[in-house]
Amino acid sequence: MNIMRKSAYAAAAGLSAVLVLAGCGSSTEGTAEPTGKTAGTSAAEQAVAKDVPSGFDPCTDIPQDVLDSEGLFSTGGESSKDEMTRGDLKWRGCQWVVSDGYGASISATNLTLDMIRGNSNAGTSEREVSGRTVLYAPDTAGSTEDCRLNAQMEGGSLEFFVNNPPSGRKTGSQNACDIALRLAEKVLPLVPAGA
Repeated sequence: MNIMRKSAYAAAAGLSAVLVLAGCGSSTEGTAEPTGKTAGTSAAEQAVAKDVPSGFDPCTDIPQDVLDSEGLFSTGGESSKDEMTRGDLKWRGCQWVVSDGYGASISATNLTLDMIRGNSNAGTSEREVSGRTVLYAPDTAGSTEDCRLNAQMEGGSLEFFVNNPPSGRKTGSQNACDIALRLAEKVLPLVPAGA
């Protein structure tokens, strides 16, 4: 699944560069005054948490009956881990597959919804699932095969990535974002309120 994150990581790397470059520039004598908008902070101004959100570990906190309801199984061992660090951005989670169907990774990440909004593509949708704001979009504009959904958490988000190739007999006719939303509806009620 890590290869499938290529476009998201490119955007994340770009955001990291923006965060670094935001601190560069010339200095001027006098009192600092804000220019432009004063309410809120932009994605570039937002501090990145040092680690992924705690309080929910997708590898251990999703009950087997939830995975079974989707027909998901883990390959086990290190191959089922979905862990990556790209600059200051981190992902920690696991991967599952449906035999002759879709693959999914669910990872806690320090990538916030504001950061995603600042770098999202035109096809990004927003809604509420189990009391949490979620952003979701096809990984490639117009694609029904890949979808990335991020659900709000303290200090980041819970990321669901679904790859559903059309060749999969069991699920190939389904839209990957529909699957991601269905997974989120099953998993997000398990995430503690403060996480």
